[in-house]
Amino acid sequence: MSASAFDQYAALAAAVPHEIVTHSLVKDVVVPRPAGASGRSSLKIALITLDNGLDHTKPTTLGPNTLVELGRTLETLRVRAAAQEIDAVAVTGKPYFLVAGADLTTVKQLRDPDQGAQMARLGHEAYDLLADLGVPTFAFINGVALGGGLEIALACTYRTVSTAANGLGLPEAFIGLIPGWGGVYRLPRLVGPEAALKVMIENPLSNNRTMGGREAFSLGVADALFEPADFLEQSLAWAGRVLAGSVGVERPHAVDPSSAAPAGAEASERWDAAAKAARALVAAKTGDAAPAPGKVLDVFEAGKLASQEESAELEVEALTELMQSPQFRDTVYAFLDLVQRRAKRPAGAPDAKLARPVAKVGVVGAGLMASQLALLFARQLKVPVVMTDIDEARVAKGVGYVHAEVDKLLAKKRLAPDAAARTKALVSGSVSKEAFADADFVIEAVFEELSVKKQVFAEVEAVVSPECILATNTSSLSVTAMAEDLEHPERVVGFHFFNPVAVMPLVEIVRAPKTDDAVLATAFGLARSLRKTAVLVKDAAAFVVNRVLLRLMGEVTAAFDEGTPAEVADLSLKPMGLPMTPFTLAAMVGLPVAQHVSESLHAAFGNRFHVSANQQALIDAGIRGLWAPTPDGGHEIPTSTLTLLRFGDSPSTSEQVLARCQDALAEEIGLLLAEGVVAGPEDVDLCMILGAGWPMHLGGITPYLDRVGASERVTGRRFHPEE
Repeated sequence: MSASAFDQYAALAAAVPHEIVTHSLVKDVVVPRPAGASGRSSLKIALITLDNGLDHTKPTTLGPNTLVELGRTLETLRVRAAAQEIDAVAVTGKPYFLVAGADLTTVKQLRDPDQGAQMARLGHEAYDLLADLGVPTFAFINGVALGGGLEIALACTYRTVSTAANGLGLPEAFIGLIPGWGGVYRLPRLVGPEAALKVMIENPLSNNRTMGGREAFSLGVADALFEPADFLEQSLAWAGRVLAGSVGVERPHAVDPSSAAPAGAEASERWDAAAKAARALVAAKTGDAAPAPGKVLDVFEAGKLASQEESAELEVEALTELMQSPQFRDTVYAFLDLVQRRAKRPAGAPDAKLARPVAKVGVVGAGLMASQLALLFARQLKVPVVMTDIDEARVAKGVGYVHAEVDKLLAKKRLAPDAAARTKALVSGSVSKEAFADADFVIEAVFEELSVKKQVFAEVEAVVSPECILATNTSSLSVTAMAEDLEHPERVVGFHFFNPVAVMPLVEIVRAPKTDDAVLATAFGLARSLRKTAVLVKDAAAFVVNRVLLRLMGEVTAAFDEGTPAEVADLSLKPMGLPMTPFTLAAMVGLPVAQHVSESLHAAFGNRFHVSANQQALIDAGIRGLWAPTPDGGHEIPTSTLTLLRFGDSPSTSEQVLARCQDALAEEIGLLLAEGVVAGPEDVDLCMILGAGWPMHLGGITPYLDRVGASERVTGRRFHPEE
């Protein structure tokens, strides 16, 4: 057997013996030459199907063994191409997947920088071979194509995509890496720098957004778009037409900054402008605290006039560095161990077989939160949803909100006309709770006042069946107290969503002492059906997210009240890379809401939770936030606002405020865990990532507190003992 260029990676592959290998399965497909085209009557395409042999719920991924096998397969096909045995090579995947990206379980094991560099070079060696095989190459994107999976497609000469394909993108900036196998070089030259940075920077930093097949086609990532029913057949036939010259492929979005002036000069200017805009976005989203997005832009800018080989060296260098960074390891913990694994197997959830069917949902209230809930239930469950409120005007406004949101989804083509009509028909309103008589699940979203909620539940219990579940969307009140006067307190469960409901993925499911297992199992089943991640929490004031978040915000507000300048206090947490500053968050949540929760927590836990007299002064004056915009795009505290405020004479530096907040978080989470509010620190991390936008690169709040030393300073031990 002749030597292979991939033999040099044998030791790397051997270092991960438990990798689930995605095999490169090859078969020759004969495609008839289109009528009227000259040449042989048929064309032969070697079709590689990437398949790990597992069912369609287990994604295909790329590890060293997978890439070595792919490389050796391509070497064989290059020999066949040179012998004119095949006219082209095509790559596709098993049902629902092209490839879901690098195998992070494997990659995180590569702690040696030399192994990291080898992994980076291995991908380039395989993909460069695919890009220069001696015959045209095609990627048939039939499903998920993330990271290295999409880069396989980018290395091919041509690409088709299915209209049903979802999960397309380059999410590396989100998980602490860069698109290190040619994506930074190839994508902007294919679709233009602006669209490329949307895929590589904007989407990953926007809750890891991905593309569907239609969007990928419209951006120019793919050359042809086909329906899923006969996607492979249509793609092969199209490839035959391309090979025969009867179909031309135009790429209007393609950009070459090295081309002759003026086209090259224009492309260069676009490149620079796109990079500048992306850097501003990174600063706004992460406070420049996450290294990966900046590295993507460094390679993007440096590669503007570079060759493919020069850009590859930049990618290998950046990828090797990032793979050894604590931010990457923390991100893998947050993304893989928490969001991908623990979220799917919630700690403490009862047997799913106990869940009861839900064929009708009731929503008490018709305000903004209630209306968002009604829309979510109707869209995802596709069951009747009835809203109630105290008068017809409120009910009509709530139902009208749902209909208007459906119309927006229709206009954006995110809903088909038939689906939009069905969703609207499912949502109705009433001023009488008798409308809940045949409901299986009723959730209240009324004013955050215990007496009001108790009255609502008493009225609902009087009309519903004994099996109907009563859920509360409370953010801080006692679920136990809400249920205590009911005939069936075991039917009550907390079901706490986060705003905006359509976007935030977390639901805190609150078990009161008498909540039974069937009710709890039904709540977890509903969360899954709503495409939300559920975490089981004990009935304790403010549960997890709001308790931790309000402790953090309270420390910053207290420092401000003590005399710390507003800018210093508000920007003190910048090293954390939080999605927004504390004062901005308070204004977004609403100062009255933030104050109300702070008061509830102060009542429950005492002086650990600061209730700000200055914040109350702003509320009393009808002022919605501390900051007001300035004409130059900045912000300031208006003089009229300052006159309302009173300060102490103990200012702190930003470093002191940051350390104070770190220690407060460590203390509060330690107490929360000691009280058994959740099963472990992993659940705190999951809640904060999905419910508060805690940055993925920090790996969860408890690893961050371990890393900065706050855990040991306050509790005497780490939340996660070192390996």
